[in-house]
Amino acid sequence: MPKADINKAGWEQSEFPILCETCLGANPFIRMSKQEFGRSCGTCARPFTVFRWNPGSGARYKATVICQTCAKVKNVCQTCLLDLEYGLPTQVRDTALGAQSEAPTSDINREYYAQNMESNMADGTKSMIQLGGKTSSAGKEMLKELARTNPYYKRNRPHICSFFVKGECKRGEECPYRHEKPVDNELSHQNIKDRYHGHDDPVARKILGNYAVAQGLKPPEDQSVMSLFLSSLPASITEAEIRTHVVNSLPHIPSSQLKSVVHVAKSRCAFVNFKDRESAERAAEAWAKGLDIDGQRVSARWGRSKGSSKATNASNVMPTVTTPA
Repeated sequence: MPKADINKAGWEQSEFPILCETCLGANPFIRMSKQEFGRSCGTCARPFTVFRWNPGSGARYKATVICQTCAKVKNVCQTCLLDLEYGLPTQVRDTALGAQSEAPTSDINREYYAQNMESNMADGTKSMIQLGGKTSSAGKEMLKELARTNPYYKRNRPHICSFFVKGECKRGEECPYRHEKPVDNELSHQNIKDRYHGHDDPVARKILGNYAVAQGLKPPEDQSVMSLFLSSLPASITEAEIRTHVVNSLPHIPSSQLKSVVHVAKSRCAFVNFKDRESAERAAEAWAKGLDIDGQRVSARWGRSKGSSKATNASNVMPTVTTPA
């Protein structure tokens, strides 16, 4: 850390970046340029050492976009901002583990927070994610199934040529950019802060949604259904304890969005009702592999709509048959 100039106190100097295998590339021999204080961090806005390199043949040049302190806090790559252990967006990891992002998003507190985290991790041995508390076994199993174990080098392809999209590119095959038509969907609208803090990340939403559907938690077509059904609850659990476990397992959902918890002790089940459909869908994604309560795995399913329950009850009633006299 440069101490000669007091204005540079808190600026970051490093000798090698923190990268995932995909961003580093398949070539074991790469040339990497280093520029001290080359840009400000994309999350904490502190100047840091920027590294730039080419991952391999046919790939675009890549560079670090956040400082090492912010990368260690979230245990992510400095370039793609994906988790270093599982290769997943932070929103997917935090949802599965029930972890809450403590990093401030305002300009006033983020630099102060980054400096405090840097002093707390002065030994450089563990990230704040690894220093966290006990995590559920259901969340760990979910991450193991979703983990990307092999590098995905297709992510290093060049960007689409903007001149080709306009029909004005004259380079032909010599153009270093891709000559393809861009696809305009929610995945094409991403930004650094949403990816880092795990808020409204379209890639994470797609991964969590697909996994929930694969586990049998497809959202009902009836938008009025905003409740989840928990079964196989511990026999000695109370309604207050269920509410506490639900709130602690969903740190990304405000507790004010939880409408009520109806516990049926005789059947060892409970209905968790939310105030809006989006909160119910986020809870279903987090509980796709189940919910651990007092060391016991509790399964979660969507509740039924009022119309379907009435139809089911009507079908169970024996019809009355009148015979002619």
